[in-house]
This record gives sequence, structure tokens and C-alpha cells, in this order.
Amino acid sequence: MVHDWRRQGFTVGFVPTMGALHEGHLTLVREAGQRADKVVASVFINPTQFAAHEDLGTYPRQEARDAALLGGAGCALLFAPDAGEMYPDGFATTVSVAGPSQGLETDFRPHFFGGVAVVVAKLLNQVQADVAVFGEKDYQQLMVVRRLARDLDIPTAIVGAPTERDGHGLALSSRNAYLSESQLEIARRLNGVLAEAAMKAADHRPLPAVERDAYSALLKAGFDRIDYVAVRRADDLGAFANSVVDGPARILAAAWIGKTRLIDNMAV
Repeated sequence: MVHDWRRQGFTVGFVPTMGALHEGHLTLVREAGQRADKVVASVFINPTQFAAHEDLGTYPRQEARDAALLGGAGCALLFAPDAGEMYPDGFATTVSVAGPSQGLETDFRPHFFGGVAVVVAKLLNQVQADVAVFGEKDYQQLMVVRRLARDLDIPTAIVGAPTERDGHGLALSSRNAYLSESQLEIARRLNGVLAEAAMKAADHRPLPAVERDAYSALLKAGFDRIDYVAVRRADDLGAFANSVVDGPARILAAAWIGKTRLIDNMAV
């Protein structure tokens, strides 16, 4: 299909997903449609980025609904492979990206970016798109994918799209479906805590204190535990040398409510 489009002179956009689509995903599809003539979306729940104790078995699956939503958002083609197609018998290749994958998510999910790098490299090679759109909600993942594409000379432009949020500021996520009403009330406080911390960081407050205060504020807001709250350089996620913001920055967090882990970030 993509080959035929190219023969006709069409450009191709791509949006990779794990399904259970929401308005955030559809925003990415529409963004790809602004940048290319035809849009491909994939739905693949990638087993290699889940650890044994994580929610691979319970991750929401709703392919028929996803297909209908994608069609309504202007997607021309849905690629929905199964695990056997993506990882055939004897599959023996790994992809390791250092740099922006160091720390943050890797400190708590050491398997994660290895799984992401393999599947994204495969999808980019399979679709051969001119442009691929990823959400900024998974900011570290976006940085890893950009590094991957640049280092491996994959000729697909990697575009980040702003995080889509609900009316309370909560970043849209498929995992929000796990939350009860009372848990949603807690989750919706994450955005405000990060916004306040970002203001302090922008005011050149010492970053260790900014991060400690935000950590405490999240616990006070009702989160059960915090994996990290960190202010990093926006371009490569490295730490600021003098522990104060002296250039473009991002604040990133991962926090738990019950068995549900939420991530979010915003520009400083």
C-alpha cells in the first residue's frame, strides 16, 4: 500500500500506538495528516517493553474501536501485527540506545527502552514514512527515538506533539482507565505540582530543593509513591552542571496511585 502511494507521489506520515486509543492519540494522527498526504497508524502491544510483573496481560485491547477512531481522524491505513509477525522464531537482534535513555525511566524499568528501540526501529523500517509523530507525554521516549533515528540514519523525521490533557490538566493516557473516581482526583493534582516546581526551577532555585519539594507535594497530594521528579536539560535529558537551570529544561515525574503508574512532564 505504501509503495503504491509513493508511486503516486504521496508523502506518508506514521503514528505508532499500543491501542486503547484516546484523544491524545487522535491528535497525533491529525498532526501527521497536516504533515503528509497519507497517514499510517500501528496498533501493537509490544511485549518486549513490559517486565514480567507489569501489566501486559491486562493492558486494554479494543482493536475494532481503535480502527473506527483512526478512520474518523483521517488515518488511511492501520497496521496491526501480532507478536509472531514482529518477533518471528529465532529473533535474535537487540537495539541499545544510551544517551537520553540513561536514568529516569531506566532506573525503574531497565528493560523498557531496549524493547522500545527494537520495536520502533522495526516499525520505522516497515512503514518507511516521511514523518513519524510521537507524543511529548512520553518525553524521554521521544528523545530516545530521535537519537535512534539519527544514529541509525533512518530517513524518517521524528516530530514531537504537545501533550493532550483533560479539563483538569491530567495528561491523557490509556492507563487512566485503571483509576477509580477518587484516584482520578489525586491524579489530576500531578499537573499542578509539576507546574509549581517548573516555576521555581525557572526562577533559578537550586534544583535539588525544587525536586525534593515536588516529591513531598506529590505524597501530600495522595500519591502512594514517587519513582522520580527531576529537572533535566530539554535537548538530551542530561543534568544541569551547577544544579540550577541555565538553558532549556524539562521537569519529568513518575508516580504511583495504587497499582497504576502515571508519568508526566512539562517545559520549564
